[in-house]
Amino acid sequence: MIDLEERVDRLEEMVHEFVLNVGIEFNKVYNSQMRTEAELRAFKDEMKEFKDEMKAFKDEMRQANREMNRRWGELANKMGTLVEDLVAPSLPRVVQKILSQEVADLSVRRKRRLPDGRTWEFDGIVVTAGGQVGLNSTKSTLRSADVDHFTKEVVAFREFFPEYVDYPVVGILSSLAVEESVLNYAERCGLVVLGVGDQVMEIKNRPGFSPKFW
Repeated sequence: MIDLEERVDRLEEMVHEFVLNVGIEFNKVYNSQMRTEAELRAFKDEMKEFKDEMKAFKDEMRQANREMNRRWGELANKMGTLVEDLVAPSLPRVVQKILSQEVADLSVRRKRRLPDGRTWEFDGIVVTAGGQVGLNSTKSTLRSADVDHFTKEVVAFREFFPEYVDYPVVGILSSLAVEESVLNYAERCGLVVLGVGDQVMEIKNRPGFSPKFW
């Protein structure tokens, strides 16, 4: 009987020791997990802070770039080189985005005189490889009257350049400053509108806008 009691006591001690050891190991694992979760939360917080800082930096750089382009545009406008310095270099990129076609030819300040003496000059003519034309007019400040006048230019384009008689034409107005009311009017007329932005000259038309083909 005594031997049995000793065995029972010993078994109880072993169970107690086992439970104690399991508890210690559990605490180690739990504490380790807690540390891991705490480190993970700290890492996530650091990443969020880093992303916020990067976003603020990008926004600041974007604003600085936009301001630099605006000043460059004002200087080019004063020097009379707005078309050559800002608009013309941007037209191939813009036309390719609008028409989804590679640009085959770009002419700047293209002038044509008819036998009856009439003369017309277009600020920019972009011809795509697929046989379409982007016709540009550039103004330092865009007004509703400029929209009306340019619409007449687009209509008269083929008369002055009959070699493009079979080419669909898209009208593109460019300006340093574009008021929302004028933008709305130009869009109703089916015209693409460009203004100074992050990429020197960028499309100001709203998402979903489709240009008119003449």
